[in-house]
Amino acid sequence: MFYVALPNHGANPHDLFKSLGINPPDRIIDFSENVNPFGPPESIQTDWHKFQPFMMGYPDPLGEPFRTAVAEYHNISPDSIFVANGAAEIFALLAQKYRGKRAIIVHPTFSEYETTLKARNVEIVNLHMTEIVTGEYPIDEIKMHMHQADVLYLCTPNNPTGTLPTRKVLMDLVAYAKKTNCDIVLDEAFIDFISEQSSLISDINFCHLIIVRSMTKMYAMPGLRLGYMATAPSIVKEIQQLAPHWNVNRIAAEIGSLVLKDEEYRQKTILHSQNMLLDMSAFLKSKCCEVTQSQANFLLFKLQHPNSEFFQYFLRQGLVLRHTENFHGLDGQWYRIGMKTAEDMEILKKELTVWFEAR
Repeated sequence: MFYVALPNHGANPHDLFKSLGINPPDRIIDFSENVNPFGPPESIQTDWHKFQPFMMGYPDPLGEPFRTAVAEYHNISPDSIFVANGAAEIFALLAQKYRGKRAIIVHPTFSEYETTLKARNVEIVNLHMTEIVTGEYPIDEIKMHMHQADVLYLCTPNNPTGTLPTRKVLMDLVAYAKKTNCDIVLDEAFIDFISEQSSLISDINFCHLIIVRSMTKMYAMPGLRLGYMATAPSIVKEIQQLAPHWNVNRIAAEIGSLVLKDEEYRQKTILHSQNMLLDMSAFLKSKCCEVTQSQANFLLFKLQHPNSEFFQYFLRQGLVLRHTENFHGLDGQWYRIGMKTAEDMEILKKELTVWFEAR
């Protein structure tokens, strides 16, 4: 089996080339990261100078004006919103909340859950999807373990498969969480690429439910570090006590409050992502690959005949895919592709065609 010691996350192509001893080509397209290829909204790019004065003042301790903007966007109370220095900070703080307790994780999924929880001595119950392509969860097994667990982590849509459980499935688990007194953490970092109607934020009671959102992916601003959590006010207060003071910088809070108003940008991105997803999925299936039923801005695929040279071949072409060596249950046989510009996707399809026709 092909093995390469890589970081757990994508978006680090230069470290990847260095670790493998491969000279990076002049052109590198990083399909391993899942950030909006359009870049931040145009208003932010053109009016960047307007944010300079905010560097001279201290940030609001609650993350205003972003906190209020999020509450208005979802039509919920600001008391149900916790603003953070990216979703990563929220997962680190949640790990402190569940220190020494028991958590359920359903694999394959985002590795940060396990990393942060283990650092706080949380006992982890590792379960696995019953079907990778459809992203089907072992519901009966999950419910059985919820009786002895303190929290269940789910990524909706899931990273790396892109699959999303039905609302009926999720609402059933939320109802069961109340019955078993087991919290549910829903990571909705990629829900923006589907629709807000797919989110559980706006229309259910937050009892035992914690929803985590990121501004990184849709709005293409991973360097600003901005995310938020929607949950019961009592849990918000608990997490606020664990967080450092002034954890969100003023510029991030101001920009976040503005981009939430740009519905045209969101719809343009969703349409582009869905079109690229359908096209790439059809292309890979035509080459006899297994492809997940992704609804996000990325997909996962598996070669009909696994080949240990595949990953490095594309690296040498300057095309960085996401390997899955570190994802439980995938055995390194699957690869993730983030949706990029139409031009970049055509370049990838061309190189994939060369690969498949040569074998």
